[in-house]
Amino acid sequence: MTGLAVAAVTALSVLGGGVASAATGPGQTSQQREANAAAGAAGTEAGNPASAVATAAGVCSDAAQIGTTEYIYRGTETIASVKQFYSAECDENYGYVWVWKSFLDQKTKVNVTVGVWSYKRDSLVGQRTVFNTNAQEFWSNAAKTADECTSGEGTINIPSYPAPLSTRTSQRC
Repeated sequence: MTGLAVAAVTALSVLGGGVASAATGPGQTSQQREANAAAGAAGTEAGNPASAVATAAGVCSDAAQIGTTEYIYRGTETIASVKQFYSAECDENYGYVWVWKSFLDQKTKVNVTVGVWSYKRDSLVGQRTVFNTNAQEFWSNAAKTADECTSGEGTINIPSYPAPLSTRTSQRC
C-alpha cells in the first residue's frame, strides 16, 4: 500500500463513517471526499466508493458509511470487517466486506458473499458472491432499500472450515 493510501485509510479511520438512517444520510464529509480522492482507485479498510472494485460494482461515488462496523471472526482471529454504505445521490444502499491482510497472508481461497439485509423482505438484497478468491475488497450490487430497515451483511465461507462465518451491521431505519 502506498503512503498516500495509508494516509487515506488513517484519515477515514479517524473521521468515522458518519451517522445516517437507511433512507437518509449526510453523505461524505469534505475530509472523507479528500481521503477517497487521495486513495484514487485503491480499496481501503474504511471503504473507498471510488476504488476500482467499487466502480466495477456500480457504487455511487458519494456513498458514505451508515451504522456500525462489525467483524467476522474465525475463533478469536478477526478475518474481515463488514459495513453498510448509503448514497444520497443514487438513493441506494451497499454492503461492504474488507478481508484483513493477516488472513489473506494465509493464502486461503474463500467464497465471499456481501449484500444488504432487508428486514422488510427478510432477505439479502444486492447480493454479490465471489468464489475461490483471495481478494481483499468486496462491494455488493446496489440495493434499492433506502425506505426499508437494513443492515450490511457479509459471509466468508472457508472450504476447510465447518460452517460459513458471517455478521451484520447495526439495523438502520
